[in-house]
Amino acid sequence: MMTVGFGLNSGRPLRVLCMGAHSDDIEIGCGGTILRLASEYPDCEFHWVVFSAVGERRAEAERAARLFAGSQLRGPVLKEFQDGFMPYLGSEVKTVFEKELKLMAPDLIFTHHGNDAHQDHRLISQLTWNTFRDHLILEYEIPKYDGDLGRPSVFVPVAREVCERKVQHLAEAFESQRTKRWFERETFLALMRLRGMECATPGGYAEAFYSRKLVL
Repeated sequence: MMTVGFGLNSGRPLRVLCMGAHSDDIEIGCGGTILRLASEYPDCEFHWVVFSAVGERRAEAERAARLFAGSQLRGPVLKEFQDGFMPYLGSEVKTVFEKELKLMAPDLIFTHHGNDAHQDHRLISQLTWNTFRDHLILEYEIPKYDGDLGRPSVFVPVAREVCERKVQHLAEAFESQRTKRWFERETFLALMRLRGMECATPGGYAEAFYSRKLVL
């Protein structure tokens, strides 16, 4: 287990690349951490990329990105790859990484967990590591029916009030998801409470990540 603070200093504003296969992935997986970063680093830049944002989900993705990143948002970049079919469109998805995302030169990258049960999530994680070889990459987790939650090793404590803002923004932005049984305030708070307990943060709440490589 490792608890990290954010002390990145490259001599310029912190540049964070947030990637999600679908419209609500970033916000569910690392929304609290993004809110914390935005508060602690007022000049931080958030580059926001969603690979499947189609129809009403596109408008939701735009709204959510602005709720979470505010004036620090760069983008968002919204693609229209078909949900559930990204592995079969791999060459097209990879082109986005090579021709658009690689040029962003981020300091910190949030992406999907490599062992996520959803095939789209796994592809985005794989291409993240294929494209960015000299970056800090944190893989976030998404609760789902598949029951694929594991044992993350990197924890970011998040204050209770920030957790409340996260779940409020989720409910406000993603109206199309409200009818899904798992898309509930209690689900998101419960996971953050569990991770907060695991890392013994005094505030009781945290978001957790997987990291394949950390250089200290």
